[in-house]
Amino acid sequence: MMFPGHFPDVRLRRSRRWDWSRRLVREHILTPSDLILPLFVREGSGDPEPVPSMPEVVRHTIAGVVETARQARDLGIPLVAIFPATDPSLKTPEADEALNPDNLVCRTLRALKAELPNLGLMADVALDPYSSHGHDGLVRDGDVANDETVQVLARQAVLQARAGADVIAPSDMMDGRVGAIRKALDAEGFERVIILSYAAKYASAFYGPFRDAVGSKGSLGGASKATYQMDPANGDEALREVALDLGEGADWVMVKPGMPCLDIVRRVKETFAAPTFAYQVSGEYAMLHAAAGHGWLDLDAVVLESLTAFKRAGADGVLTYFALRVARLLNR
Repeated sequence: MMFPGHFPDVRLRRSRRWDWSRRLVREHILTPSDLILPLFVREGSGDPEPVPSMPEVVRHTIAGVVETARQARDLGIPLVAIFPATDPSLKTPEADEALNPDNLVCRTLRALKAELPNLGLMADVALDPYSSHGHDGLVRDGDVANDETVQVLARQAVLQARAGADVIAPSDMMDGRVGAIRKALDAEGFERVIILSYAAKYASAFYGPFRDAVGSKGSLGGASKATYQMDPANGDEALREVALDLGEGADWVMVKPGMPCLDIVRRVKETFAAPTFAYQVSGEYAMLHAAAGHGWLDLDAVVLESLTAFKRAGADGVLTYFALRVARLLNR
């Protein structure tokens, strides 16, 4: 790309001189409408339970989720994502609780839809919150069985749609699951339900605090998640994954983790021009909080800068645990 002119005739600092001029030429703008708020839900009543590795993040009761989602809606956040902290007594090798129409997620979705009918609701499709082994699929002879898992995921997606989910988000990384879920949803009359596929989900070390939050970290064993989540060293493979999921009927696609994969976000957006989202994952959240807690970073400033970077890379929206904080900052 060639740019005309030379210094001193051209001075790019002229446009940076005033606040009003910087705002006028700003290329990317972050708004509450760019945010997805993840919420952890637990059984029972009482006060929220803090997640030690994620400052300011808690496990809510269903009532707490509804109230927090109401705050999100009032701040202009369009979509909340529900993640369950399943009672360990309900976890089994076959993840049976995933197919219980009265499980924690389904009850939470129904409560949210009844109280906040115009707020978007997203449900995660995977078996790790329900499996005693902590994997996203069914384990057979030490390996996660792809095709058998896909059948369960399709049934799980239908249950969640029936409970009120507007967005179904398969995060398991099984081959062929998007097509199976789309077919199952359409067969049950849920053709309007959106599929947001975790199309490029890497086997990342940045997920640890999330596994603390949902209680799956300690149970992981057997097959490695690297057998189904992507190798962080690969970029071209992400484009193949996204192409397959869009071809199978995904409406939107997700790149996870976020900040370590800004190059992937950019490549996906430029290649497919499809709605593209990024997940600012728990490890990213914990790192920024830890640095700010030591006085090394200005938390609000770095959070706004990091989320703007997602937008600059091409993300249409970001799933972030900072969503409420950021929406309040933007609404000042």
